[in-house]
Amino acid sequence: MNIYKAPVVSNQKIGKLTYLLKAYSPEIANNISPAQFCNIKVSESDFPLLRRPFSICDVDDKHIYFMFDIHGEGTRMLAAKNEGEKIDVLSPLGKGYALDDDYDTAVLIAGGIGAAPFPFVTNYLKGKKEILSFIGGRSEENIITYGFENYVIATDDGSSGFHGNVIELFKSRLNSFQKERIKVFGCGPNPMLRALKKLCIGENINAEISVECAMACGFGICQGCPVENTEEHEKYSLVCQDGPVFNVKDVII
Repeated sequence: MNIYKAPVVSNQKIGKLTYLLKAYSPEIANNISPAQFCNIKVSESDFPLLRRPFSICDVDDKHIYFMFDIHGEGTRMLAAKNEGEKIDVLSPLGKGYALDDDYDTAVLIAGGIGAAPFPFVTNYLKGKKEILSFIGGRSEENIITYGFENYVIATDDGSSGFHGNVIELFKSRLNSFQKERIKVFGCGPNPMLRALKKLCIGENINAEISVECAMACGFGICQGCPVENTEEHEKYSLVCQDGPVFNVKDVII
């Protein structure tokens, strides 16, 4: 874990409120795994005081990519970064997906900006596993397909693809996986993750989820991001240090 000053290469708007920021940092690009995250100081001043956590969207040999929606002052300031400006990045942080497990097909399930880590996941898995992606959003304008391959779409209002949420769509396709060994990787809002956890446990499907949580330090010192464990011998884990990725059987969302 180190702090890097990463120059912004580009900062593109790719959706109604969604941005894709590309920064130069070969040190991070070569030392981070899918679904690990970085903590970014979005300004040179003391406001906002705390860093903001962002999963790595993708990497190449020299660059890192962050995908984010504008939700508040911090992300608004990040969206305003111009080429050549430097961002202060604490990285690598957390534990990513166990992508090299023994399975045949990776099922990626994204809700809204939960799509952010999956371009990196997709590129990592190419040529190693079959990939099928399920992408959900409230409406067509909330659907993010950047970096996905072989995907199907669900919208709550029916404006694009399946009319319903992304977990309902995945459930409707379960019969097609009966002869395959699958592993599910989920990222999205906690209500979506709770529904995914319930479904996967009920169907005995191996699944990992990347948990959303407010963080302060990002590496376990402040103890401010607890998630309750299912095992009683250790009541809580820390999302920043023990996660953000957990097996669905191990945590209570």
